[in-house]
Amino acid sequence: MIKEKTFYKSFMVLALSLALQNLLTYGVNMMDTMMLGRYSQDAMSGVSLCNQVQFLLQMLVVGAGEGAVVLGSQYWGKNKLEPIPHIIGVALRFGGVLAIVMFGIVLMFPSQLLSLLSNNDAVIAQGEQYFQIICFTYVIFTITNILVASLRSVGVVKIGYIISGSTLIINVCLNYCLIYGNFGFPELGVRGAAIATLVSRCVELLIVVYYLKYKEHDLNLTLHKLLHIDTSYIQDYIRVSSPVLINQALWGIAQMVQTGILGHLGGDVTAANAIAVQVYQVLSVVAYGAASAAGIVVGRTIGEGNEHRLRPLVFTLQIMFLIIGLCSGWLIFALRTPILAVFGGSLTEQAYRLSMQFMLILAITTVGTSYQMACDNGIIRGGGDTAFSAKMNLISMWLIIVPFSALAAFCWKCPPAVVFFLLKWDQLYKAIPVFIRLHSWKWVKKVTRPDDAVSV
Repeated sequence: MIKEKTFYKSFMVLALSLALQNLLTYGVNMMDTMMLGRYSQDAMSGVSLCNQVQFLLQMLVVGAGEGAVVLGSQYWGKNKLEPIPHIIGVALRFGGVLAIVMFGIVLMFPSQLLSLLSNNDAVIAQGEQYFQIICFTYVIFTITNILVASLRSVGVVKIGYIISGSTLIINVCLNYCLIYGNFGFPELGVRGAAIATLVSRCVELLIVVYYLKYKEHDLNLTLHKLLHIDTSYIQDYIRVSSPVLINQALWGIAQMVQTGILGHLGGDVTAANAIAVQVYQVLSVVAYGAASAAGIVVGRTIGEGNEHRLRPLVFTLQIMFLIIGLCSGWLIFALRTPILAVFGGSLTEQAYRLSMQFMLILAITTVGTSYQMACDNGIIRGGGDTAFSAKMNLISMWLIIVPFSALAAFCWKCPPAVVFFLLKWDQLYKAIPVFIRLHSWKWVKKVTRPDDAVSV
């Protein structure tokens, strides 16, 4: 174990800062779920289906931004900041193309897309109304999040939770006015929730642009720098990012498939899944924050040439991940009843019972998530090995999880709780290959150039 107290202080400050950003980000969807849940169970379920498409976009944005984070953190460790704006410019191009494609698909085929996720006409109708507005946030969301992720690679994390906090406050206030028709506003239901999110995303982008122009002085990012990049960095970016992008895309699609499996088991199952997943995302933010912090610390350590510090660093991080997982799991279990009480009487008895069962399952699997996800996406990916996760998740998700869950749901006619567990139990067994890979030390790779000269 690392004995320097300064390490624990700096790491936890970074991890909790990233966790706070995640908490505020997921809090937006959580408040949408709760406020729409009190309005109508069908409205909540319809928006939860749309959020699966948003989750796919979010995974793609994470993949596009992660290449900039991995490369940027290692260049930061080498005290070479000149290449980072070029890498950010490449990431924005890739992310922007993905967002435009997603926007086009959702705008042209909303009902067809939703019918893949549910067979409930009332739920699909609510989701279609939400889609018609929310798709206009996709490009804005992508630009903002890639810029924030890129700043994170050089240790700038405060702007992330300032942005997310502003979004949460604006979104909740506008939701209260536009969903229910308070303070003289029209009662718009799901369309009101979509308008609130669109306004919030626009404010996010304005904040990050203001920060880059007036407050950030290390990278000195300007529109000129982001548009006129050294194209030779495209190859470096693709080499690091393509495995992450493939992994994130497969993961996001797999989550949509999982939602589709549960969505075809009935409206109550869809509602329970929407609640359980949102609660899990909010209450497991520290695990994801620790994973992101680990990636930055490990990448910087390798960039500095301090490989001799990796063994105690990796051992210490593993212990911390397990402790965080146990605490997160206990929190999900303890808060199940109080959280469901917020929804009042809008949930059916079946939806309430299933929500309790689903959250119990997540309380168990989140221990595995906190260890294997943080080791994989944090340590291994931060060390330069971006391909391992893609290979493991490809095999796990498409050869084990999806086939067996589909068989359990539609052939074996298992109860929804059993199907839900089969959709989530990979979070436990993936700890084995991750542990083996971690202790092979084959993931330690320098991804920066020996010659860091930048040609403009």
